[in-house]
Amino acid sequence: MTAAETLMDELGRAPEDYDYAVIDHPDRKRPARAAAELGFEREQVQPGFLANEIGHARSGGTLLGTAATLDQAAPGDRILWVSFGSGAGSDAISLEVSEGVEQARDRAPSVERFVDRGVEIDYATYAKFSEAIGA
Repeated sequence: MTAAETLMDELGRAPEDYDYAVIDHPDRKRPARAAAELGFEREQVQPGFLANEIGHARSGGTLLGTAATLDQAAPGDRILWVSFGSGAGSDAISLEVSEGVEQARDRAPSVERFVDRGVEIDYATYAKFSEAIGA
């Protein structure tokens, strides 16, 4: 989590300065551990945590978590956004929600609505679609 710590240090901010934190969530344990190590409360991370509902979204996980957080964030809220990539690097971005969030929110269904419409598939179907095995 060096990128997040470095960014907060450079900005002179601490976890309590953020309303939300979106941390890459490839599974259930790692983001909770990372959030705790950084000093974030569960309530700050929960809105952007989708691994329980959709599994590992790969590189899209942090972006989906951000969209889910923006579905409830208010203008002026601060979001710390942190990705990581299996040793390939990490990005940390400090965001402030703009005044236009409510108008933008009305233009598309919420992430929660998309998740609720989802259809669970078994591993064989996943493997077929991911080309892990032949069709």
